[in-house]
Amino acid sequence: MNSAAAPLDLDTLRARLVAPAGPYAALDVVASTSSTNHDLRAAAAQGAADRTVLIAEQQTAGQGRRGRNWVSPPGSGLYVSVLYRPTGVPAVRLPWLTLLAGVALVRAVRSYGADAVLKWPNDLLLGQRRRKAAGVLAETTSGLDATLVLGMGLNVAPLPPDVPAGVGGLEPTSLGDELGTAPDRTEVAVRLLTELATLEETWRRADGDPFVSGLHEEYRAYCATFGQQVRVELSGTAELRGTAMYLEGDGTLVVRSQDGAEHSVSAGDVVHLRPAD
Repeated sequence: MNSAAAPLDLDTLRARLVAPAGPYAALDVVASTSSTNHDLRAAAAQGAADRTVLIAEQQTAGQGRRGRNWVSPPGSGLYVSVLYRPTGVPAVRLPWLTLLAGVALVRAVRSYGADAVLKWPNDLLLGQRRRKAAGVLAETTSGLDATLVLGMGLNVAPLPPDVPAGVGGLEPTSLGDELGTAPDRTEVAVRLLTELATLEETWRRADGDPFVSGLHEEYRAYCATFGQQVRVELSGTAELRGTAMYLEGDGTLVVRSQDGAEHSVSAGDVVHLRPAD
């Protein structure tokens, strides 16, 4: 059995990540669940602590943005959710947690020497072919103020050939595919959650201000969407084509259409267009 297929080491994760030695209040690993986000939303309603982590070896109903499925087979990826209760951070700044997670993914993956960038808002792209290896989904918890569950799915082991392409034909990949060998998933989890904790603590201390915390600048440096010709798939069949220009202070993407008008996009699937498109 290779290291990518070995079970996650719960004792190591807790020793390195859970208080008093680490930044998280609690951490559990389950063999299988429908969705780690779903489980933590339920735990939040029962009073689970701020910065509670849940990791699954397998998700049977993992979701990406806009209700899409996220393929989550056992032993091949890192499927992790974190419950946050960032008291004092204005609700309008909570969406920055999803962009913050993208920055944490880039930091963690680059520590292995992989070529990693982001596609707005938080898709992790690896290698010269810019294939997708990870995504982020944040969900607020019903009836609870300033409470959010942040889910991340990262492909670690090499993927089988039948994994479908994403929106716009975006090819899938994994950390193992890009590096030539899959790193130990426990160590990947430690690196990712450590980076996430460092960024989130700085962001929270700045009351969620992305400029004061430095998050806006770092995100912009990692995001490959700016300057690209893009197609943004909006709700229904609507779409917007133009050039991705910059990031607003609230995390929205500004796209300049061919008529010169600038449009702020807060939600939608962005496709990087090739000249032939």
